[in-house]
Amino acid sequence: MRRTTAFGFIFSLALLALCALSLINTASAKARPHHVHASQRQAQATAPSYAERQDARQWALDFAGRQDLPEAWVQAAIADARMLPQVIRLVTPSSKPNAKNWATYRDRFIEPKRIAAGLAFWQAHADILARAEQTYGVPARIIVGILGVETLYGQHTGSFRILDALATLAFDFPQTHPRAQERQAFFRQELEQFLLMTHGNRADPRNLKGSYAGAMGLPQFMPSSWRRYAVDFDGDGRIDLWGSTADAIGSVAHYFAAFDWQAGNPTHFEVQVHSSPAQLEQLLLPDILPTFNAQSMQDLGLQLPSEARQYPGKLALIELRNGEQSPSFVLGTDNFYAVTRYNWSSYYAMAVIELGLEVERERAAALTAKAP
Repeated sequence: MRRTTAFGFIFSLALLALCALSLINTASAKARPHHVHASQRQAQATAPSYAERQDARQWALDFAGRQDLPEAWVQAAIADARMLPQVIRLVTPSSKPNAKNWATYRDRFIEPKRIAAGLAFWQAHADILARAEQTYGVPARIIVGILGVETLYGQHTGSFRILDALATLAFDFPQTHPRAQERQAFFRQELEQFLLMTHGNRADPRNLKGSYAGAMGLPQFMPSSWRRYAVDFDGDGRIDLWGSTADAIGSVAHYFAAFDWQAGNPTHFEVQVHSSPAQLEQLLLPDILPTFNAQSMQDLGLQLPSEARQYPGKLALIELRNGEQSPSFVLGTDNFYAVTRYNWSSYYAMAVIELGLEVERERAAALTAKAP
C-alpha cells in the first residue's frame, strides 16, 4: 500500500494511541485551567481540520521520516489540528499601525495591579528566585519582570490549543505579511519542535494550551526554547512550565545565561541627547546592538553620565519614541541586548526592566517597614 493512500488506516491507529496518551499525566506539563469564552471554544471546535489538506499530510510524512517518529502518531496529530482564522487575524499587521509610544506602552505594564502581583510573587518564591540568581547570575528582578510582562505571573498563559495555533501559522500564515516566508518557515520549525517535545515526553499534543503564537507556560517559551533552555529547577524529574513555578523561574534564568548575561553589570543608563541629526543617525544605526564605547559616543556629541563614562563595555543608543512628543533615549549594555533576545523589542525590554525595578523597590520598602 502506498504511504500517501494509507492515511485512513494510519489515522485510525494513531488516534487510538493519542486517546490513550490523553489519560497519561504529561511529563512536560500539568496545565492549569484556562478561562476560555464560549464563543472561542465553539470557533476552535468547528474550525476546519488539516485532515484533508494534502500539503499538511505530506509535511507530516516528511517530518516523521526525517525525525524517525512514528508515522501514524504524527499523521494523527496533524489531522486533529485545526485552522484558526482568529490566529491569522492576530498575526496580520494592521493596515493603519499606531505610532510607537513608549509612555503608553509603559503604562500597560508598569501599573499598580502588576506591581502588587509581582511583589506577592517575589515574597512567595523568594528562596527560589535567590537560588536562580546564585546559579545563573541573573537578578531576581529581571526574572520577576519577565514573568510579570509575559503572563502576569501565570494568570494569563493562553487559551489556544498550541497544536492548532502552530499548524495554522505553519500552513496558512498570511501572505500579506511583509515577512511571510520567513515567519512561516519559523512556525513550521516550531511545530516540529512541539511534536518532538510532546512525543519525547509522552504528552498528548492536543491538550496543551498557550498563546495564539504557540508560546507556553508562565514564561511563554516557544517549543524550541523549551527544548533548549527549560530546566527541571524543582528536581522532580520533569519540566513543567505551567504548574512548577520553580521550573519557570529557573528556565528564565537559564535562558538569559545562555544569551551571555553578564552578572553584576547594569542593563542601561539614562542619557540626554544633544547630538546633531547626522551624529544621531550614526549613533542609532546599529539599533539595539551594543557597538560603541563610551569615548566614541562622546565624540559623536552624547553627554554621558559619569557611570556610563566608566562603563568598560560596548553600548547602544536606544530610541524610545513617544508618539508626537520627543523621544526618550537610554544607553543599552550587553545585558539590555540579552533581554531583547527574549523579545526583539527595546520597548519590551524596558518594560521588563522597569517592572522588575518597581517590584524590587516595593519589596525593599515592605522589608524596611517590617524591620524592628
